[in-house]
Parts: sequence; structure tokens; C-alpha cells
Amino acid sequence: MLNKYPMWKNVMVILIIAVGFFYALPNLFGEDHAVQVVGTRGVEVTPTVQSEVNDLLTKDGIAVKRSELVNGQLLVRVADADQQLAAKEAIANQLGDKYTVALNLAPATPTWLESVGGAPMKLGLDLRGGVHFLMEVDMNEAIRKMEEAKVADFRSQLREERIRYAGIFRTSKGIEIKFRDEANLDKAEQFLKSRSNEMVFTDTVDNGDYSLLAVMSEAYLKQIKEEALQQNITTIRNRVNELGVAEPVVQRQGAERIIVELPGVQDTARAKEILGATASIEFHMVDDKVDASAAAAGRVPAGSEIYQRRDGSPVVLKKEVMLTGDHITGAQPTFDEYSRPQVAINLDAKGGTIFSNVTKDNIGKPMATLFIEYKDTGERNPDGSVKMRKIEEVISVATIQARLGRNFVITGLDHAESQNLALLLRAGALIAPVSIVEERTIGPSLGAQNIESGLQAMIWGMAIVLIFMMVYYRAFGIIANLALCANLVMIVGVMSMIPGAVLTLPGIAGMVLTVGMAVDGNVLIYERIREELRAGRSVQQAIHEGYANAFSTITDANVTTFITALILFAVGTGAIKGFAVTLMIGIATSMFTSIVGTRSVVNAVWGGKRVKKLSI
Repeated sequence: MLNKYPMWKNVMVILIIAVGFFYALPNLFGEDHAVQVVGTRGVEVTPTVQSEVNDLLTKDGIAVKRSELVNGQLLVRVADADQQLAAKEAIANQLGDKYTVALNLAPATPTWLESVGGAPMKLGLDLRGGVHFLMEVDMNEAIRKMEEAKVADFRSQLREERIRYAGIFRTSKGIEIKFRDEANLDKAEQFLKSRSNEMVFTDTVDNGDYSLLAVMSEAYLKQIKEEALQQNITTIRNRVNELGVAEPVVQRQGAERIIVELPGVQDTARAKEILGATASIEFHMVDDKVDASAAAAGRVPAGSEIYQRRDGSPVVLKKEVMLTGDHITGAQPTFDEYSRPQVAINLDAKGGTIFSNVTKDNIGKPMATLFIEYKDTGERNPDGSVKMRKIEEVISVATIQARLGRNFVITGLDHAESQNLALLLRAGALIAPVSIVEERTIGPSLGAQNIESGLQAMIWGMAIVLIFMMVYYRAFGIIANLALCANLVMIVGVMSMIPGAVLTLPGIAGMVLTVGMAVDGNVLIYERIREELRAGRSVQQAIHEGYANAFSTITDANVTTFITALILFAVGTGAIKGFAVTLMIGIATSMFTSIVGTRSVVNAVWGGKRVKKLSI
């Protein structure tokens, strides 16, 4: 029994531990407070904008630690949180709404380390904090959209019943339906009351004016607001998932607001743009009968409306919406045969039927894709709600060549816009616009004292274990302690390499548990070696038998624990999932360090030698 590892195995052990140490290294450099600037709607951040921002901050007395322009995004690092807030406000006022300006925490990892993929481990809100958004839902817009839907429903229902009416339109009081005679008024009122219990109907007959006013009941208004809030929460959760944020918090606050907390987010500007965007699409037929000069002068038929193309030229579309984005079930950014960006759209069964019928009846006619987006103006309406600006833009006009079904493509976008539009359509449209009324980076939610207590527990627990092992097992205890330290560093290194891994306070508990499990493996091996020595075996035989016989016991114990952690990861959420991830990584690294790592050192020190006594 020579107890010697071949050279390749020793090199492998050293290499694996070295990789773990290398990827754990970025966690020593901390983070910088930063402000991130990203262009919106196709606008790019150029070196000119970078110079303008740097000059502005210098003029305002804000020291810039580093200013980086990478992939069209500007990241300006400053000294502290106060300067970060001042810089964000100054940059936002200077650049306007063509750019998204957001707070960020940027890793202070050296460039040479970043170039080889080194990045710090992401910490949860309870350890490092993250980005906090307080979002407000525009309930007036939700009610307006529902009233428009009711107008369309009333039109179709009255047509089906062949009840003649003069006009249906929205007013400040509600939905007003005009009739030419009292008979149709009475017939419509009776019919609509039976079909729309959520509406309150009031008829008016005055000097030949026959009208029916439909107003939403208080209960129905409350239901609309509740559904708008809940659907927006669901949609925002979907968008957060598309961003790949681990362990986010999305919850309601009061009747109209939503709290969003994103731990460990690096690209906060994109998060802000995606979360706050109320983007949707509508398909309209182009009114090609309108003269171009008349359209330029603003003269269009009553059933049509003027919109702008991306190049600023006018195009007249019919007001009737052929299809909305509500029927979209899938959206993926792709490229056509000429490598131009496009978005491949999939519709649900109802949407596919509608689109099929529309395109069948309009082959050879032009159809436009209208992109609709709401932007926060930063102002308030008289009722206190956030004032939003509606942006409508025709992104493509195409002639219908054949009957279309549930699958088609949208063109006319650049690469970044096709990515964003696909994400928004895939995650679902917001039922009402939302505005970010508060944005800040937040500190640990459990308090500095709790974090300090968690770290102290790990440090003191590890210190006691290290002292015990060194006193009780002597030289072998020192080897076990080296393996234990290597194990913790490797856990940090592995979690730093996994993009979605986030360390939380329960994760620290998992690391403390891993310390005990790692030491337990070495205790089993060392006690087995002692038994073999007491049985009269030679030192080399005792070492060999100790590792060989303890291996199965250690493996069984760790595999069963790993399976338990895997189940916790599969069914758990939030803190439970974070604990499970840390525990699984710790089990894998502890088995490597306690069995393979310590055996490599023991073989290097005592293997192949005539040793009469072991320091164990």
C-alpha cells in the first residue's frame, strides 16, 4: 500500500480548487454606486452623450470614478449613494425622455478579472439589497378601455338584434346611445338591461332627442380596478421572469400601487424600461382612398384617423381595430432571409379565426401594425394620478397577399426593439399603464444586526470546529481544516459562476450546515484510520482502509441529504429555494474536499514512506 496518487490526479485536485478560488476572488472587491443610461425607442447612447454626461457631473461637483460605454449603455460610477441620487436627477433632467436613467450597483471587479468571466456572487435583498420600484396603475385608463370595449359590445349586440340606433359614443358621464324614435329606445333599453347587469341605464326623451345613458355601477368599477391591479401584478411577474431575476418580490400596496424589488440586478435601466412599458399592438386596415394631400392637411373621413410612420410621414388608418395584442400567445424575435429583424407572432384559436376572416376579406389591401406605448410625463393630473403620454406609431404597412392564420411576422423594427417587443408581447400586455413613482436602491431588509448575527454564527461555528479538529486530530486535523476552508471558498466560487444563483440569509444557514457535514466526513475517515491502527495494521494500510471503508458511509449520507435538498429546490420558493441551492452546492464541494482533497494531501505527506506513527 503506497498510498500515492498519480500525477494527473494531484494536478486535477489543484486545478479544481484553484478554479474555485479564482472565481471567488471577485467577491473581495465590493461594488460601486452607479447611474445607468440606456437609449429608448431606437435612440443610442453615443460617445457625445457620454462626454455631455461627464461634463454635466463635473460641473455639478459630482466626482466620476469611472465612465464606461459598453454595448450602447453608459455606466457612470460615483463615490456614494448621495452622489448617485444627485447624478441620476441631473442626468435625467439633461437628457429628457429619450433615455432611461436608472440607479445601479456595479461590481468593482478589475477589468482583467472580468475579461475571463469573473463576477461576484449575487446577494439577495436581505444581504445586499437591490432595486426597489413603487409603481402606480392608471385606473382612469383601465376604466376608459373598458368603456371602449362596452361601446363595441353595444354596437354588435344592437346590430344582431336589428335595433336601429343613430350613434354610440363615450361622454364624461358614461356611454350615450342615440336613437331616432322612442320605440327603438325602449326596445334597446330592455334588451341591454337583460344582457349587461353591471351597467345602470337611464333613458332620456326631450324634444325629439331619444338617448340612453349607460353608466358603470360602483361594484363594477371596483371590480375593474381590482382586476386591473391583479392582472398587472401577474404581467409584471411574467416580465420579471423574462428578465431572469432570481427571488424577486412583486406585491400590491393599497388599491392602486405595486411594489417590485429586484435583488442582484445589474441592468436596472433595462428592468425599469421593461417593467414600466405599456406596449401593445393593434392591426388596422389602411384607408387608401384618402388623398395624400388631404391627409397631410388633416382632412380624413369620420371613420378614419391619421397616424405617423417611423419616418414621420402620415398614414391614414381606419379606426376599427381588426385585431389586438390580447390574442397573442407567443412572440419570438427572429430574422428574415435578408437578416432583417422581425417578430414571429402566434395567436390563440379565437385570434387566429378573427385574423383569418379579416385577411380573407381583404386580400390585396394594405394593413398596418400600430405600436402603442404610454410614457410617464413626470406630471400629475388634477385628481392626483400620474399623467401619461400616449405614443402611437405605425411600424409597418404590408399588403395582404393571402389568407393568414395563427402564425405571421411583424417587420419594421430594429434589433433591440424586436427583442423588447417580443418580450412584452410574450409576457402579456398591461391592462392599464403603470408609472414608476418611486425608485431607489434598498439596503438589507432584515437589518444590519441580523446579517451581522448570521455571519458571526458562521465565523464562530467554524472557528470552534477548526480548533477542535486541530486539537483532537493534530496534523490530520490541520489537513481537515484546510479542506474546510477550501470548501467554503469553492461554494462561493461555484455560486459566483452560476448566473441565477443568489445568496440569501437562509443560504448562509446552508453554508453553516455544510461546514458540519464536511467535518463529519473527515471525522468518519479519521476514526476509521484510528480503528485500523489499533487493530495492528500498518500506517499505510490504515490510511488506505480508513478512506476506502468510510467512503460508502459518507456517500450514502450525502446522497440522501442531496435528494432532500433537490426536493426543497423543486417545490420551494424564495428563501427555501435559496437554502436548497447553497446546500446542494455545499454537499458536492464538501465530498470533493473531505475525501479527494484531504486524501491528496495525506498521500503527499505520508504516502509511500515507512511511517511508524501517525499524528492523529
